Amino acid sequence: MKQETATVRAEENPVLRTPSPEWAPALSEVATVPVAALLPADSPRARGEDPEHLRTLAELGRDLPPIIVHRSTMRVIDGMHRLRVAAVEGRADIPVRFFEGPERDAFVLSVQSNTRHGLPLSRAERTAAAGRILGSHADWADRMIAEVTGLSTKTVRALRREMGGAIPHPATRIGRDGRARPLDSATGRLRASELIAANPRASLRAIADEAGISPGTVRDVRERLRRGEDPVPAGRRAPAPQQAAPDLARSMERLMSDPALRLTESGRHLLRMLTSSLPPAEQRDQLVRSVPPHCAGRVSQLALECAAAWQEFARLVETARPDLAPEGWPSAAGAVASSARSHGAGRADAPAA
Repeated sequence: MKQETATVRAEENPVLRTPSPEWAPALSEVATVPVAALLPADSPRARGEDPEHLRTLAELGRDLPPIIVHRSTMRVIDGMHRLRVAAVEGRADIPVRFFEGPERDAFVLSVQSNTRHGLPLSRAERTAAAGRILGSHADWADRMIAEVTGLSTKTVRALRREMGGAIPHPATRIGRDGRARPLDSATGRLRASELIAANPRASLRAIADEAGISPGTVRDVRERLRRGEDPVPAGRRAPAPQQAAPDLARSMERLMSDPALRLTESGRHLLRMLTSSLPPAEQRDQLVRSVPPHCAGRVSQLALECAAAWQEFARLVETARPDLAPEGWPSAAGAVASSARSHGAGRADAPAA
């Protein structure tokens, strides 16, 4: 997700008052656009335009701020009431500021705009909008979605739990500062320990930015290393990868020597996929450490999807009709399904993010 952040307001703090960054996409300079060229908004406002609000805007005349329009679709993001007034008054054009981003971000901007000025959204409309944003921006932190929708962080968190499997569950969350941070900080802690070892004099902030964790977590890692402890607390360590079943190697040997697979192009392709999908444990550890924090969520999600695909493949192999298979295939099918299940059950072995 590409976005820009800007410091637009200050947040109350018990100790001091500091700038608070928030989602603030860039808009174009004001342009004049024909009213007839604009399309209705993909609006979070379920009630449509309010007649009383339309009358109020009409009384104010033309001294109204520009509306916001999604350039690629020409749909109104913010300002449908202003557009309706311009159309009723017979105006040929209207001042516009364009948003260049994707449609999913255009909806977020519409929600954000409609919670901050003009006719406010109802709580039901804001809650419905938060649910939609959770589906399209599941990697956004609850606090970030709360600020955009005008809801409390607690409400957004509860809504995420209620939606459950209906929305993606990435391994990282993007905060108001635009940085992706792992939900499980183990990866970030290990990266921080490497950075501290390489440059003990580096600041907490510099290491935090590089590792994708908070400065407080970096401080804890530094103290743990100073005491000779593991940088990851015991309760946060990922469980050790389960070793492959003892007969898995024998199953692979049988598959590699089975003519039904070895002597066909599709069979050889399947064997290559099976052997490459389950690297040795030490190689997996090295691969995990090589994943940059900002890619961890996407890598983890893809690994889980691959595991699910292998599980489905195993199910299809097991339910295949033996009478339709070539000679020698039934015995190989069981080994293929067993190996595929090992890849699917390896959801726990997927790269931890």
